[in-house]
Amino acid sequence: MQKPINAITVYAASSCKIDETYIDAARELGRLLAKRSITCVYGGGPNGLMGAVADAALDSGGQVCGVIPQFMIDRGWINRRLTETVVTEGMHERKRIMAERSDALIALPGGIGTLEELFEAMAWRQLGLITKPLVVINTGGFYDSLFDLLQKISDENFMRHENSELFSVAKTPEEALEIIDFQLANPIKPLE
Repeated sequence: MQKPINAITVYAASSCKIDETYIDAARELGRLLAKRSITCVYGGGPNGLMGAVADAALDSGGQVCGVIPQFMIDRGWINRRLTETVVTEGMHERKRIMAERSDALIALPGGIGTLEELFEAMAWRQLGLITKPLVVINTGGFYDSLFDLLQKISDENFMRHENSELFSVAKTPEEALEIIDFQLANPIKPLE
């Protein structure tokens, strides 16, 4: 029998200038996490998709752990509603703790910071440092161009074709959680 999922790390945009479609998906993810009593672990910010997923989880009675460097708190970039705050010295420690504290990782649409988190998680999986499920929620086809680039990278042998298994793709938050449930019940071995 599969052990219960205690926490999922969510990588997401902090921008407030994004289409409501993305915000709706982030809110839905937050509500689903709360409904399943899964702690949302994220970067601790109050804005954009980060704030939307956290606030929706909190508004639905869920637990939210924000992992945030001190310099961001000093700049006022923290969600003050969090049920738990973990303060780090810097970004590297932040990402490590976020990954360690979760059973799976989800990437919502985002900018450079979200992409950097996603790619680092992919690299950790490639190196066998983590085997946790990593799911990209491709709201409205947001990541289609990235997937095309990754396919080109693979086709031109800059990465092994097996690396396409480093992450899974979902169209909706509900599908992402279904993928995570399946993968945790059927663990994969690290790529060699």
